Amino acid sequence: MSLRTSGSARAGQYAALLCYLGFLAFPFLWLISTAFKPARELGSLHPTWIPEQPTLDNFRQAFDEQPLLRAAANSLTAALCAALIAVVVATPMAYVMARHRGRLATAATGWVVVSQAFPFVLVIIPLFLVLKNLHLINSLWGLVMVYVVWSLPFALWMLAGYVRAVPPELEEAAAVDGAGKVRILVSVTAPLLAPGIVATALFAFITAWNEFFFALVLLKTPEKQTLPVVLTHFLGAEGVADLGPLAAAAFLATLPSLVLFAVIQKRITGGLTAGAVKH
Repeated sequence: MSLRTSGSARAGQYAALLCYLGFLAFPFLWLISTAFKPARELGSLHPTWIPEQPTLDNFRQAFDEQPLLRAAANSLTAALCAALIAVVVATPMAYVMARHRGRLATAATGWVVVSQAFPFVLVIIPLFLVLKNLHLINSLWGLVMVYVVWSLPFALWMLAGYVRAVPPELEEAAAVDGAGKVRILVSVTAPLLAPGIVATALFAFITAWNEFFFALVLLKTPEKQTLPVVLTHFLGAEGVADLGPLAAAAFLATLPSLVLFAVIQKRITGGLTAGAVKH
């Protein structure tokens, strides 16, 4: 009876998981379908899942109407720099938060939690004034600074959890051999944190790549605008979307995140015991 109940429960879990995956996949699949549909099918009263006459005209029109490559290069620069800086800054800070318990660590953890509740509109005005005084308005480096600050709290919280999972005995053994704090962090702890560092960098990259509000407010000239901002240019003055080119451009904008995750997803779970063997 228990085996039958367990099998039914497992089947229900799989069914719920499939429904959830279908819910998540539906917008993306519909986006792909729309990107390859000709204008006649886009205006049809009876839409179909699979384009009857697939075309690449929407992609050609998207590149002709907007500077997608330049915007993608701006987004890639901002996202990569933000992810790299956030990881480099967060790793030693997370180590201190996880290994040294006290009032300062507790206050830092509280700041991490509270800072995630701040809405964008609450900080945009003081942030704009600060960047204006630093002459970083309409600058990709100013945008990178914003992305680093915004992703740093979650990166700290995420990496601190990975640091706590590293056995302190490994560090104590390295200390007995005469290794200093920096050497222990670089040679012992960092290799064990590789999956966490990769996951944190991926989070910071995707957050910066998809971010729209800060880029819209801080970047003024078309040459500096990122891809999410350029995608809004496919909307007309009255809010009417040029649906085919917009879907094509949006599909291309999602590819870097998907490709990056597909490439490194195995490394997120790999290397959990790297560096754990004392030579």
